[in-house]
Formats: sequence, structure tokens, C-alpha cells
Amino acid sequence: MSRRPHLLRLAAAGVAVAALALSGCASSGTPSATESGSDEGWITSGKITIATGEPAYYPWVIDDDPASGEGFEAAVAYAVAEQLGFDADDVVWVRTTFDEAIAPGPKDFDVNLQQFSITDERKESVDFSSPYYETTQVVVTTAASPAADATSIADLKDLLIGAQTGTTSYTTIESVIQPTQGAQAFNSNDDAKLALENGQVDAIVVDLPTAFYISGVELTDGVLVGQLPTPDGETGDQFGLVLPKDSPLTEQVTAAVDALREDGTLDELASEWLGGEGQAPLLK
Repeated sequence: MSRRPHLLRLAAAGVAVAALALSGCASSGTPSATESGSDEGWITSGKITIATGEPAYYPWVIDDDPASGEGFEAAVAYAVAEQLGFDADDVVWVRTTFDEAIAPGPKDFDVNLQQFSITDERKESVDFSSPYYETTQVVVTTAASPAADATSIADLKDLLIGAQTGTTSYTTIESVIQPTQGAQAFNSNDDAKLALENGQVDAIVVDLPTAFYISGVELTDGVLVGQLPTPDGETGDQFGLVLPKDSPLTEQVTAAVDALREDGTLDELASEWLGGEGQAPLLK
């Protein structure tokens, strides 16, 4: 089973070390399962049980095999486990549907990650860790479109770019791309996608998870042109790890995610799995 080299070293050490994300390293405040001296709250003593979808999709999990550690969320899961003091062999994977994970009631997992946006409504039924990822807006096109060759925001300005009206995607076109012909408005993402397929627009803008699905599943010869910078004052959906409601683990899982954010690990993993070659580079 393969592992990213830096994750292997952390697992071999059996301790929580560096982590990019939301606070500091484990030694400066992230309580690990071992350090706490208690297995209270874990589904299985000495193990961390992590759930994902059935199936789990690229680029979040590669080849529907989370145990490989390949893919953004699979890699994040192992990084969080290591930050909590678990070896890679102590990670147990289970599967749930999206709706099962956020429904009220007992769970068969300690944490679950499958692009769950943190919302107040969902917090009524489950706990969330602090966010491990914030979505960006992505330009999507087809191989036959002139937008397919764009490598910068300037390359998009004279093209017809569309999005669903009233969305962050639409306002991002207006404030970031600022196309000479204005943002092209559609009632839904489906309408925007159909316009792209019919050649009525050169490209569309959607959030990153939608972009991966549209380009890889719904479009013929779909192309991810790249991610757009977040407009000033705007935020994307924030993804958090789901835990059972009032879980005794929520605080330490959040501390682990915070540490991974602050030391750059989360940014590193996002760059590797979500913004690398052939995926969605950041447009400037």
C-alpha cells in the first residue's frame, strides 16, 4: 500500500508532528490519543475509524481506495490521524452515504469526510471539526473552446464566460475576470453547462467540487482551465470533518486540523491533489 513519503515518516515516528491548518503543532497543544491516556470516545480502542463515501470519487480519493492515502481527502485523513498520534495501520475505514453521515443518531465512525460543507442546519444533528478546505471557483470549458488554451485571467477577458446568476461563481466572473462582454447569466448550472456544450459561451465558472464532476463526468472532453482567486470579502464553502453530535473527540480533532492548517500541510495537500498538473492550477 502506497503512502506519500512525508506521511510515511510521520507514521513511523508514531507521533503528531507538523500540520498545516488551524493552530500549532501537537506538542504545543494538540492532545493525541496516546497523550490523553484515554480511549474514551473512540469507536475502537487504539484505532481511529474514518468514514468516506461509497463510492469515493477522484480527486478526493483515488480509485475509490482511501486506505492508499491517495487523493486529497484520503491524504488529509491520514494527516489528521497522525496528528492525533495514530499510526497509519491504526486507521480503520468504513463507508456511509452522504445523507447517513449527517443524519441524527449514533454513528459507526469517529470522523467522516466527503466534502461536507459546514452549515448551521447540519450542526443541529452532527459536530464539525474546523475547516480543512475552503472551496474555490473554477473555470470549466471543453477541448474545442478557445478557453481551453487560457493560462491566465487576461486570456479569458475577451471570451464569453457564464455562470448561474445569484451565485459566488457569477460574482467571481464580474469581479475577478471582468470580461469585456460581461458575465453571462443562467438560471442554473445545468443551463450554463448546456450553453457551453452548444457553443453559446466559451467557458463557465462553478465551485471546485462541481467543476471536477462536470468536467470528468458530464462533459465530452471537459477541461479544467484553472481556479480563480477569491474576491475580496467573499468566502467559499468550508469543508469540515463530521463527528457524532456532542462527540468527546470534537475538540481534539479540531485542534489537529488547526495544527495542519497552520504549518502548511493542508495547503500542501490541496496543491498536490487539487491544483497540480492536469487538475486545476491557480490562474493569475
